[in-house]
Amino acid sequence: MKRIHLFEFEDFSWFPDFLRVCLTNYIVTFHRLLDSATNISGLLDDLITRTGHHQIVDLCSGGGGPMLWVYDRLKRDHSDLKLTMTDLYPNGSAARRIGQEGAVIYSPQVVNAANVPKDMNGIRTMICSMHHMPPETLKDILSNAQESRQPFLGYEISDNSFPKWIWWIAFPINILTVLLVTPMVRPMTWQQLVFTYLIPVLPVLIAWDGAVSNARTYTLNDMEIVLSYLPSSDYKWETGSLEGKGGKKLYLKGIPS
Repeated sequence: MKRIHLFEFEDFSWFPDFLRVCLTNYIVTFHRLLDSATNISGLLDDLITRTGHHQIVDLCSGGGGPMLWVYDRLKRDHSDLKLTMTDLYPNGSAARRIGQEGAVIYSPQVVNAANVPKDMNGIRTMICSMHHMPPETLKDILSNAQESRQPFLGYEISDNSFPKWIWWIAFPINILTVLLVTPMVRPMTWQQLVFTYLIPVLPVLIAWDGAVSNARTYTLNDMEIVLSYLPSSDYKWETGSLEGKGGKKLYLKGIPS
């Protein structure tokens, strides 16, 4: 595989929750700037049409990512659509903001993407989160979707096609980007401002995690290697790429036959 599995701060259980919230809120803003919702809603619309599922179970949701915008777009054509957001480390502020009632909820339940509760049926999505998983864990996640016969969509905003040395050029660029993008973050908190500009912890954390995300992103060939370890099944897997703001994006679809 081309990808290498370095650490990202937000993956650690000891990582302070208030910093995790600031980091994930920044990521949501970055998705808005890249217009991730356009590509994701198109991919999901295809899965909804092909599978008949109108329930989305978003895994590794963090602060929500672009999924609320995706839901708003899909709702126009799929009036009975429902969205459940989940995470191994549920984002408390996002859960309170989104709520636990209605067609869109953020579950306060701890959900392991490799062992999704059997009552959470629907299209499983992993938006910019597959790269957080080492190959063995990703295999377990995909195997769980396949064995449960639930549709799956993984989406990454990096295609990892550049030479490896470019991964690390991104680090100083990312620091500058954080300083420029932070005023657009919503919801804005005093922690976001203080730990960006007065005590500049967040620029370093985000710059590191961003550079490492590129290094950890599964290329299309890497995805095929992981898929080759899954047991034979009539479940169908598809990989591909899309053009979008900021460059090429990669996806992985799973469709039960």
